Amino acid sequence: MKVKYSIRTSEILFERAQESIPGGVNSPVRAFKSVGGTPVFFERAEGAYLYDVDGNRYIDLIASWGPMILGHSHPTVVEAVARQVSVATSFGAPTRLEIEMAELMKEMVPGLEMVRMVNSGTEACMSALRLARGYTGKNKFIKFNGCYHGHADSFLVKAGSGVATFDIQNVPGVTGGTAQDTLTAPYNDIEAVKRLIDQNPGDIAAIIVEPVAGNMGCVPPQNDFLKKLRTLCDLYGIILIFDEVMTGFRLAPGGAQQRLGIQADLVTFGKVIGGGLPVGAFGGKRDIMKAIAPLGNVYQAGTLSGNPLAMTAGYATLSILNQHSEIYSELDHKTELLEKKLSEALSANGWTFVANRLGSMLSFHFDVDQVTNFEQASKANLNTFKKFFHHMLSRGVYLPPSAFESYFLSNALSNADIEYIADMAYEFKNIG
Repeated sequence: MKVKYSIRTSEILFERAQESIPGGVNSPVRAFKSVGGTPVFFERAEGAYLYDVDGNRYIDLIASWGPMILGHSHPTVVEAVARQVSVATSFGAPTRLEIEMAELMKEMVPGLEMVRMVNSGTEACMSALRLARGYTGKNKFIKFNGCYHGHADSFLVKAGSGVATFDIQNVPGVTGGTAQDTLTAPYNDIEAVKRLIDQNPGDIAAIIVEPVAGNMGCVPPQNDFLKKLRTLCDLYGIILIFDEVMTGFRLAPGGAQQRLGIQADLVTFGKVIGGGLPVGAFGGKRDIMKAIAPLGNVYQAGTLSGNPLAMTAGYATLSILNQHSEIYSELDHKTELLEKKLSEALSANGWTFVANRLGSMLSFHFDVDQVTNFEQASKANLNTFKKFFHHMLSRGVYLPPSAFESYFLSNALSNADIEYIADMAYEFKNIG
């Protein structure tokens, strides 16, 4: 049964926002450009639910794009942040919290020997790449088509996610000089990586990769892809960077490295480590990290890095995950169940699609047989996705408003929520 509610207040707010904010939003995918319609403006959230400015409730399947793995407004996290707010919100100076956070991350993540806190995933990836270049004395790096590592210039060459959503192939403002140092290959294509290494002997500082791609939908690695990258990096003296902004502390206590059994040289983090507050971090092997100022000459700084509010929220979140590892098996089960139920509903109504899943990340791609790279993801039927998105939104289910984004589940999601989502998907009819 279709939920009958109005989003008139969101429409008014969106009109107002466009007068002061470019496109009315502070991050492009929020504008609903790829799905059409008016973006929903939210007012509060609790557990697995979002509540908009008109009081309508939605089951949330993006979890603030990943960080709310425990659910919104988790009482332990909220209480910890409230205590810290009463003491101080910022120092711009060292705190005990930063040490405790770094120690906890090192305890949980394999091979993480030193950590530098920053303020976003973009900043973490940008800094890790600079460090790899400074440490090796080389300039070029390899990234993969459709992998998004933030909006730093070097990473916007053949990026996925928001860039793909807006079909921006060549981003104005990114210079040719910057672009020529960015080498790209199809995700899951190890032979293409070998060719790039052969064509640029001794020039490649790093390979950066999402160990599980989350910016072309959810695309897991295939055919020992990551293991083979590790071997190539060892052979040619290349720094292997895992972008775990999405997967870090989401797929396992130690992230994708632990789950997939592959260790990188440098790892970037974001999302979950802030418990919903803005934060990022990068870290890895001690000898590489010692090249960062003030120990070394590779400069990186940030006035609000290690902000006490972010450290507090992140520490509370990671502590729960560290002490209750059963959360990961619970999340895996819920995501597997959601995939099964949604697949049954869509198949029953004659839709052709492929579902990709790893851990609590999930995506559906219409009218394709498989999605193992960005080229295949780009061939999916975006018009069908648009219709599906609005069908589910009108029934109180909030999906990612882009076909190139992964679902992220929170452990607050209940089996009853999953049954409701499936029931609503059964109403999405393929009428030819």
